[in-house]
Amino acid sequence: MKRILICLSFILAFACKEQPKKSAEISVADTTTEELEKSVNTFGIVIHGGAGTILKENMTPEKEVAYKTKLEEAIKLGHTILKNGGTSLEAVEKTINVLENSPLFNAGKGAVFNSEGVNELDASIMDGSNLNAGAVAGVKTVKNPINLAKEVMLNSPHVLLSGSGAELFAKERKLELVDPSYFFTEDRMKSLELIKEKEKNKEKNKTTAFYDPVIKNAKFGTVGCAALDKNGNLAAGTSTGGMTNKKWNRIGDSPIIGAGTYANNATCAVSSTGWGEYFIRGMVAYDISAMMEYKQLSLKEATTEVIQNKLTALGGTGGIVAIDNKGNVSMEFNTAGMYRATMNAAGELTIGIYKE
Repeated sequence: MKRILICLSFILAFACKEQPKKSAEISVADTTTEELEKSVNTFGIVIHGGAGTILKENMTPEKEVAYKTKLEEAIKLGHTILKNGGTSLEAVEKTINVLENSPLFNAGKGAVFNSEGVNELDASIMDGSNLNAGAVAGVKTVKNPINLAKEVMLNSPHVLLSGSGAELFAKERKLELVDPSYFFTEDRMKSLELIKEKEKNKEKNKTTAFYDPVIKNAKFGTVGCAALDKNGNLAAGTSTGGMTNKKWNRIGDSPIIGAGTYANNATCAVSSTGWGEYFIRGMVAYDISAMMEYKQLSLKEATTEVIQNKLTALGGTGGIVAIDNKGNVSMEFNTAGMYRATMNAAGELTIGIYKE
């Protein structure tokens, strides 16, 4: 009997002893206050307004102020959305809207002209939480192409729509449409006329030689944004008017997921700007994410390798803005300048134009 009582006592003691929690059962109470604050408050946003031959000696003080003011307006709007608990997708869309509505940048209102004097607009957006994406190419009457790209992502079974079909979809989704004359700006028309004049003076103006005066002597004004929200979700978007004097309904990297735009919560969100053909060939935006995922590189290491080494070796020029899932930011470019800005969770603002 004594032996039985001892055994019963041992069993009861073991049963009453607190068992370790399974990993899935660990509650918020087990997380330190510091860790909780960090996870809740980590957010950030970064934007670009194009990269290329942007030299201080060619910029008037008034125009420099205008660019910086618009970049600040755009990024502060996106930052406010994130600070108030908004999603990274919303922040990306609304931030790009500010840039699309400005004649300073090659997107929306400030889009460049193709060889026929027409504005053809491209855009894309991507959700890093589920890898959903939407894009449009060659639209001519949609005031804000990034909004249409988002509609394609959320309300169609497709990723990329183009031309008249994309515009029909925009009408069905009740997006704001404008007369093509809305996109006319005197500066962009003068740029087209200048390039056409240079083209006339070229003995060889076919195939890739056609692009020489455009690529080597003009900046790229594509706009883009990448953001991380308080829920840890990443998003990226890009919008552009493409290449001045482009022919044959040319489409660049901006509406191509993986080239001009990419977002994945596991790694980073990226928006590209530059010579689109090379960004497509190198799948630049995705390549940065892949190098982080498969080679375990940091965001800075990945963007440096892709832009300064791989893209440059191909002969491509341009840059990217990117943010990773921890809020780290990179603004990498291999050109003389890139319009850019970033804001972190602390509200610290950085704006740049020229190569430092």
